[in-house]
Amino acid sequence: MPGQRGGRPQRWGNGLVAVAVALLTMIGVVVAAGQAAAADPAQAVPGGAAAELEPRNVVEIVVEDRAELDRLIATGVDLTEDVESGHGGTVVQAVVTPSEVVGLRAGGFEIGRTVQTEAETQSLLDQRERRIARLQRSERRLGRAAPGAAAVADEVRIARADYFTSLGSRFISVEAKSSDLDAATLTVSWDSGPGTPMGSGGSATLFPFVDADAYLYHRGQFEVSVRPARIQVTSSSGGSATAEVEDWLPGPGDPEPAPYFKDFVDHYMNPTELEERIQSLAVEFPRLTEIIELPHKTNGYRRHAQAILGSIGSDAARASAVVVTSRAWGHEGGNDLSIELNDPGDPGEELAVELDGSVVDVDLATAADGAISSTAAEVVEAIDDTVGDTVNASTFRGNAGAGVVSPQFETRLTDFLSAPASISREPFQPLAIRIGRHRDGSKVGVMAYAQEHAREWVPPLVAVETAERLLRNYQTDRETRRLVNNLDIFIVPSVNTDGGHFSFYDENFQRKNMFNYCDEAGESDPAARDDWGVDVNRNYPVGSLFDGYFGASADCTSGVFAGPFEQSEPESRNVLSLPERYPNIKFSMNLHSSGNYFMWSPGSYRVPGRVTLPRPTLGEEAFFWGASTRILTAIKQHRGLSVTPARTGPIADVLYSAAGNSGDALWYQYDIFAWNFEVGESFQPDWEEAHNEAMEFSNGLVELMDVADDFGRDHRNPRSSLVPGPGRYNGPVDVHFETSEPATIFYTTNGRRPTFESPSYEAAGIREDGAQITVDRTTIFRWFAVDAAGNIERDYDPGGTGDDYRQGTYRIVAP
Repeated sequence: MPGQRGGRPQRWGNGLVAVAVALLTMIGVVVAAGQAAAADPAQAVPGGAAAELEPRNVVEIVVEDRAELDRLIATGVDLTEDVESGHGGTVVQAVVTPSEVVGLRAGGFEIGRTVQTEAETQSLLDQRERRIARLQRSERRLGRAAPGAAAVADEVRIARADYFTSLGSRFISVEAKSSDLDAATLTVSWDSGPGTPMGSGGSATLFPFVDADAYLYHRGQFEVSVRPARIQVTSSSGGSATAEVEDWLPGPGDPEPAPYFKDFVDHYMNPTELEERIQSLAVEFPRLTEIIELPHKTNGYRRHAQAILGSIGSDAARASAVVVTSRAWGHEGGNDLSIELNDPGDPGEELAVELDGSVVDVDLATAADGAISSTAAEVVEAIDDTVGDTVNASTFRGNAGAGVVSPQFETRLTDFLSAPASISREPFQPLAIRIGRHRDGSKVGVMAYAQEHAREWVPPLVAVETAERLLRNYQTDRETRRLVNNLDIFIVPSVNTDGGHFSFYDENFQRKNMFNYCDEAGESDPAARDDWGVDVNRNYPVGSLFDGYFGASADCTSGVFAGPFEQSEPESRNVLSLPERYPNIKFSMNLHSSGNYFMWSPGSYRVPGRVTLPRPTLGEEAFFWGASTRILTAIKQHRGLSVTPARTGPIADVLYSAAGNSGDALWYQYDIFAWNFEVGESFQPDWEEAHNEAMEFSNGLVELMDVADDFGRDHRNPRSSLVPGPGRYNGPVDVHFETSEPATIFYTTNGRRPTFESPSYEAAGIREDGAQITVDRTTIFRWFAVDAAGNIERDYDPGGTGDDYRQGTYRIVAP
């Protein structure tokens, strides 16, 4: 979760100045190379000296102990969520440039192996495009209409329509095929017997059966109330067919388990694709879903066009550099602008600036001997005074700009964005899909949200896969039907849509959103463009940087930049808008990667002293652990993956402090049982691994919903006792509470009624069982237990006047 890039001396204290010096030196080499290329007008590089940035790779860093880990975090280096402790120290993973590797080594840190490179991620993107191209070629071979062409109905053929009974229940099984392959949606309707209208018996969606990437047919099995005589299968592509229903295995027989459909993701999806997918599900399943437009549009996948004129490879060069930024967004005209610094060729000329069409033409001043005399500061002032409504100019990162500028051939301004035109540059409308048979707030709500961090490509697949399973198994799987009928489910496949698009098309390891809060005196120039943005999961209002908690930064280029204030970002406001609007939400899952962690609150602490946010009660902690065991067992069922006990527990205990994270906001502010997945071992694994991770963690997300359903149906009061039991003892005795289920104990020993304000029974320590209470004099305990669902032992009313609490007396006598 922590991170940042670039050489910034003001952040590297405590003997780390050498790190910053090394980084700045390396940055100068890279950007100077871009400037050299721009010297020839025929080979001009858009953006000038900012054209080329260093690649980022994931590497291991070995630290001796927690103190050195904290020192590493304090540098702002972009750490992943993978922290592995052993006898030889702790191995963490970080996203770094070659310059940062040099700087970290200079700061005394041990650099290990390279885990993942940008080149490997690009290979994954190429693989994704090839998969999509294969699907498109298949469509063309089958004569699917091209965009804009007249739609041609597909051919639908019904292979089987069987009726059978099993253990007293009636079923039909249907198999059909479309010439439109698995892209068509096939719907089957059936009558209620001979002579009855088609559809009077019911209707349902058939599911494509795909094996080894080959489409075989659509199929489905559905429970019916009476034997139908005929069925009709219709296709979303226009085709239709009918068939008689045949009997299958008449008479008693062994039950045939209904199929459970899964495996609905076949490639990495960018945020635009993710939203298109959930919108299509809402259209297909209108009775069970609705689309929620989250209230705050993002800033959008867009930036102003920029260029750096002059070299920035040394202090002397930076004194002569000029940064030019368009007033318009790049896609709204900024990318059409260019600038040229001209040598007028005559002595005694004055500095002059004009806008010639889309070209900012700067004629530099000359001295009596004909030498260029305009400084960077003078050029900046002239540009702003003359064409300031078109572009903004500044010196490089607050430099005084006393250096004389050099002539420069026409340099085009660019926003440096590479996504195709199909990716909107406008403010993006984030969406959630709401799933449930009763979406009126009367059912327990479950919320799942993914991609707060842009580079995490697998978690959105988990979200989409889960939505597909819930909807496509509703008709055939009783357990799924129970969940959808009993719960109110909210799924946000991509929180950070702008950063997600940027990660796909521009900087694969982008963590944050895209908004640039850096000012002209800082790093608002395009050489820092891959470092801009706010860490959405450090922008929430509980346990935040602004409250004094550790694990976030006020630096605008840090990988854990918390933003200018709490909830400054539309992305974080959107997440909290759901529990704000739907108070029935009682459970949540924040889908992240990587490291195979499973965590909950508290997620942050203050330093020194490592003072965490308030810990859950012993009963609440037991509920987290019990539910987690169920969820992790479901994950393991896919291929045997075990999320280890060492990576299970409160964030602050098993990972590090993450000030201002969303899980803490949901738990402390909205009383939501909030978990965090950390899926897999890398941000962007190869597709086979990504697919497995999506399948197994979707298992876990569905199991969370089962936990939520049990919670909603739990009306049984807990039971509790003191062990050893009350009575007469010769001398002091150590006692503890035991409960029949995860429950919190509130108790008194001063003769008063226990209430929710009374002391609660706590753990002996972090990740320990309940504490022993030493009774060394005659003491009367009064107590009650309350479980996670709010059920209270003996129906006791802590706010009333009754005495239905539990009570026991320990009489201590001298031996």
